[in-house]
Amino acid sequence: MTKKERALQAIALLEQRYPDAVCSLTYERPYELLISTRLSAQCTDARVNIVTKELFARYTSLKALADAPVADIEEIIRPCGLFHTKAKDIKGLSQMLLDDYSGELPDTLEALTRLPGVGRKTANLILGDIFHKPAIVTDTHCIRICGRLGLTEGKDPYKVELALKKIIPPEKGSDFCHRLVLFGRDVCTARSPKCGTCPLSHICKGGTEDTVRQAKPALD
Repeated sequence: MTKKERALQAIALLEQRYPDAVCSLTYERPYELLISTRLSAQCTDARVNIVTKELFARYTSLKALADAPVADIEEIIRPCGLFHTKAKDIKGLSQMLLDDYSGELPDTLEALTRLPGVGRKTANLILGDIFHKPAIVTDTHCIRICGRLGLTEGKDPYKVELALKKIIPPEKGSDFCHRLVLFGRDVCTARSPKCGTCPLSHICKGGTEDTVRQAKPALD
């Protein structure tokens, strides 16, 4: 079985198990998803959703966030960790969106990654969820599971993204990555995968020992 054949089977099986492939971060406006994703670094999505409920209730627009004192943003987002850097990025990207993009999210990876604190993973999430463009979000779940399935090698997010783009149909990539998050929490966990009840066990190569050992446990 080729990697592409294995990938297509994994896509089909996860579509059956998780018919609704949605992001677990809650948001109403596109920029809120961008900020929530920035906050999710080394933090659970559940905690981010609690924090952003207060953040977006207090600051109801990009301008309000851009004008807010960094210290006030820090106080709200403190539970998410790395709050000094994240608060600075939230204020900075809000101002940049207003100054350079008339308050709208840009729809290219190049433009998105110019924003403070926004890397390829966050940019790809926005491209897939907001603009419905082909996207591969290489979070820890994606890297770990695709390594175990034998679809990719190593743990470098960029290399994993490029490898998956070669074997995942473009229109399936974004939803597949959302389903990997659900599957990674439910079955293919970092430390104690439930291989005995795994619906992908018959196509799983078990991954390399190096991939399984080095992939960090996902916090979301």
